[in-house]
Amino acid sequence: MSVMHPDEHPRLTVEEFLTAEPDMFSTTFGDVEIVDGLVVRLLAQTEAHSRVVRRLAAALDDARDPAGPCLRVSSDVAVRFADSEDRRVDHRLNIRYPDIFVRDCEPYDVNTVRDHIALVVEVVSKSTVDADTTEKYKAYARAGIPVYLIVHFDKSWEAIDRIEEYRLDWSGLRYMPHKVHRTALVLDTPVTLAITFDALHRP
Repeated sequence: MSVMHPDEHPRLTVEEFLTAEPDMFSTTFGDVEIVDGLVVRLLAQTEAHSRVVRRLAAALDDARDPAGPCLRVSSDVAVRFADSEDRRVDHRLNIRYPDIFVRDCEPYDVNTVRDHIALVVEVVSKSTVDADTTEKYKAYARAGIPVYLIVHFDKSWEAIDRIEEYRLDWSGLRYMPHKVHRTALVLDTPVTLAITFDALHRP
């Protein structure tokens, strides 16, 4: 792999990503995602954002039914989505790190884990709102992920305003609005969960 300067906007092929050391990208660039082969740096998140991600992940983990299907809850773990249709090999790779996802207990593989995700969550920030509501919205639907939650903050960016819940339509490739949660998140799949916004964002 060629040496990439941190100030450049490098591109990666699938082969380069899969053969790199696990911590190579974070060491060189910090937190990144790869969109159509382009390495995109992610800005550091706020304390409120991190708190909501941490508490919601814990709530989903606690809500797993010991007698039900085996489920795992992950945060900021690499997921490879469908390659872009481009003749240039360094314009194809798509790697995202969802804030939270719930999947089955099959062995983890970055190339196939998307096929095992039952629910994905993105907690919106100022720098990710467009990607969370457009690019990832489309990518997660095309991957066939049944449920997508988008957590929106109010204007203060400290408290949750709403959580939008989307589910796949009849085609299995597009999301349709299912419910807008206003004061508490109530889920019936893939886990049964009820938690107030206050419990998620309260300092």
